[in-house]
Amino acid sequence: MKKAIITMAILVPMLASAQLTDSIKRLVPVKGGMNFRDVGGYKTTDGKQVAWGKVYRSAGIDKLTDTDLALLEKKKINTVIDFRGVAEAKAAPDRLPKNTDYTLSPAGSDSLPNPTQMVKFLKEGNFLEKFYGVDAVKYSGDRFRPLFVKLLTADNKEAVMYHCTGGRDRTGMATALFLYVLQVPQETIEADYVASNVYLLQMNKKMLAPLAQMSGLTEAEIEKEMALRPELIRAFFDGLKNKYGSIENFLQQEMGIGPKEIALLRKKYTV
Repeated sequence: MKKAIITMAILVPMLASAQLTDSIKRLVPVKGGMNFRDVGGYKTTDGKQVAWGKVYRSAGIDKLTDTDLALLEKKKINTVIDFRGVAEAKAAPDRLPKNTDYTLSPAGSDSLPNPTQMVKFLKEGNFLEKFYGVDAVKYSGDRFRPLFVKLLTADNKEAVMYHCTGGRDRTGMATALFLYVLQVPQETIEADYVASNVYLLQMNKKMLAPLAQMSGLTEAEIEKEMALRPELIRAFFDGLKNKYGSIENFLQQEMGIGPKEIALLRKKYTV
């Protein structure tokens, strides 16, 4: 773990204050999953802190071990929202403790590019800019509404977890919205977002060689194209603002989350 933290500090200096200093506490030590972390602990602009042990984000959880499942039960993670597409989820079903409240929220995910299309987009460039732009705005209401419904209605003694396959793009946007509602500063939101570059380092490396072989691009070129950057989450927020006037208007119009619901979320998830 110490080696990993040192590597993170070298690769992503901006994460030092928001991620690395509490990474041992933030990362959930599951053996069959990656990028599984607590969203708590971040300071808000009104002097509070996002509550620990209430909300978790993750990559795929189809390979969780029995020990991992026991850990989820211990953490009272009884509600899970899955942002993957129908076929995506069917190919790798979640492993969950018994009686978990599971919701598949696939809006937009069934239209994600297959490997051949992915290669085409990588060659064209700006793949992620497109993903976080028009498509993100188009699907965000339907995609993230189930999560916020569960956040609003979950028992105060239980925890909520959400994920996709890598736990970085769809899950990253969901986290950004959640932290925004709780008044977490933009720079902290961005730090949490780009941390997936490090937490998924091993998985990303496995993807580079096949994509490089299919595309003719170098692994370095693909790595650069696929890296998460703060400007991507800014583009996501800007897209919502451009269409709805503000993120608050988006929340109200697409998710039914107005001032009353926002106040409740802040009451439940900050201390």
